[in-house]
Amino acid sequence: MTDTARPAELTGVEEDMSGTPRRSRLGFLASGPDVPVMADQREIDRLYRSHRIRVMVGITLCYGFAYTCRLSLGMVKKPLIDAGIFTASDLGTIGSALFYTYAFGKLFNGFLADHANQKRFLALGFLLSALANFAMGFSATLLVATIAWGLNGWFQSFGAPSSVVAMTGWFSNKERGRTYGIWSTAHSIGEGLTFLATGFFVAWFGWRAGFWMPGVVGVLSAIAAYFLVQDRPRTMGLPAVADWKNDHGEVKPKKEMGSVLRAQLAVLKLPAIWVLGVASALNYVTRYAIDGWGVLYLQETQGYSITAAGTILMISTLAGMAGAIAFGFLSDNTFKGRRPPANLIFGLLEITGLLLFFFGPQSTAMIVFSMLLFGAGLTGLVTSLGGLFAVDICSKRVAGAAMGVIGVFSYLGAALQENISGRLIQNGTTMVDGVRHYDFSAPIIFWISSAVLSLVLATCLWRTKIAD
Repeated sequence: MTDTARPAELTGVEEDMSGTPRRSRLGFLASGPDVPVMADQREIDRLYRSHRIRVMVGITLCYGFAYTCRLSLGMVKKPLIDAGIFTASDLGTIGSALFYTYAFGKLFNGFLADHANQKRFLALGFLLSALANFAMGFSATLLVATIAWGLNGWFQSFGAPSSVVAMTGWFSNKERGRTYGIWSTAHSIGEGLTFLATGFFVAWFGWRAGFWMPGVVGVLSAIAAYFLVQDRPRTMGLPAVADWKNDHGEVKPKKEMGSVLRAQLAVLKLPAIWVLGVASALNYVTRYAIDGWGVLYLQETQGYSITAAGTILMISTLAGMAGAIAFGFLSDNTFKGRRPPANLIFGLLEITGLLLFFFGPQSTAMIVFSMLLFGAGLTGLVTSLGGLFAVDICSKRVAGAAMGVIGVFSYLGAALQENISGRLIQNGTTMVDGVRHYDFSAPIIFWISSAVLSLVLATCLWRTKIAD
């Protein structure tokens, strides 16, 4: 980083529209001011190549590891129910608290992320989420657990908008599908670690370790993100990535857009964003149904241990990593940046996997195969509906806001799923000779129907055009 950028970045000084320096309301978290572009092209190329790798590692691996702080509750539901600490309905209430705060936090923090220094913003979110997990490990009352898990959702909401803003700052339009697909593997990394590592710790050390282990991982992720992720290129004396890559697409000579806030609010006027938001909400019903209740389903209906159930679901996350990358390359290369055709392909894979998982021959081989299909299809679709398609539709300058709007829809869907699934499972639970028996028929219909309707709505956007 150039010396001229550092003092302004530390003080949070930026310029208003008249060019007058003023102090950002974000203070320490604010993005630094633009500084003159350095003259040495070789140094520019070297710094870009170096920092682009570091940024992608930071937003992918660090976000993936910190993601374990979001999913830990799903691994301890059976121990908490068996110990009589919480009922399935209680756990639905606690789980939904994270999704409600995440939904609105993703909108609020998505708007902030467009103005923030991503290395600080991202690291702070990871650290606070880790602390919330430590608090969960000490709580055994419904009110305290609901508050702590709700705070965790707010802190987790720093991650995705900040990551996408960093990505769009360092990678050009023609690279967007591929880089977004690679970044989307972070979700699968986090899920895989949760299902395998967290499940192992819970099996050996009890439910509290299911929160404390992700807490430790979250702290380490925060430290690593701070040193890997960078502020915008212009704050470091580098040209904008579109200039460096000569990738301006069909952008015409700039007109005065007004304030960034006005451009952000314009996102809400796009009908396609609303359709995309509802499609994403329904897709997230299915996503978090399997993440949050899949282990309990396999334990109670198929007789798997917590580690075996976690291993089976981890297979879906490995397939998900391939699915996210494949979606980016397929939509970029085969469909020339168009997401709807790829949405249809991956949506059909997801639904096929769900049907085989719940209604196919109940052998381990078939369950594993169904999770491969489901994981690849779901993660590919989440890559698109959960952000990439929205970033395509909206101006690149307000990528954080676009992610925030879609995030509200997505996680309201996830929150409603948690409440509805918890109640449906609780209503289908009976006690026979002191042993709980679960009937998952109603929640299964709810989960599959949501996946089908999500794909129908996504397909309605077939002719939607990418914004300049």
